Amino acid sequence: MYPKINEYLYIQIAAGDTAEAEIEYKSRIAETEDDAFLIEIPIQENNGRLKKLFIGDELSVYFVTEGGIKNYFYTHVIGFKEDVIRMVRVRKPVEESIFKIQRRSFLRVNAELELALKQGSGARFLVRTDDIGGGGTSFLTDVSLKLEVGSKLSCWLMVPYRNGTTEHVYFEGEVVRIKPLENGRKLAMLKFAAISDSERQKIIRFCFERQFDFRNR
Repeated sequence: MYPKINEYLYIQIAAGDTAEAEIEYKSRIAETEDDAFLIEIPIQENNGRLKKLFIGDELSVYFVTEGGIKNYFYTHVIGFKEDVIRMVRVRKPVEESIFKIQRRSFLRVNAELELALKQGSGARFLVRTDDIGGGGTSFLTDVSLKLEVGSKLSCWLMVPYRNGTTEHVYFEGEVVRIKPLENGRKLAMLKFAAISDSERQKIIRFCFERQFDFRNR
């Protein structure tokens, strides 16, 4: 389902600068065309700063529908239109490429990411994740890492993005399940026991990008 005229869009711009890439702008659909949306100049709500866009800029966008469902898609700037107000022309995505993420429901993707762990004893380990989502992660481990259900861990996750930037996400995790594997290793499943909203959003952004890449292979 496409957003309609006058609906608000929430936009992040793919940028090499990490701080810039995290800023969320708000815009509104002014007109629609067969292959494009014409949107108002995006604005940063907390300070009223307008964002100048250029042809080719890649945008991560979502709009909210009934029930608080966020609908995500990727697009890019293809031109401008001068009218009563200046509008930005962005490519209309293929409708099937729009992802719906319900509130309190998190997309989960397979991903081998570097995860640093610190146990209460002070012991530190470096592992690779098996999958990741907005609610938790799982990782592969061997017998040298002594874990049991209920174990609490301090965690630092390295998260790469499509624009070449990398974030380090901190959270506190709790082991909720340990699954023995045939090769003698174990798969530990971890929930986020404590994580800030801004850190969780970094992970959700990665999952969305990864799912988008999978869909376009």
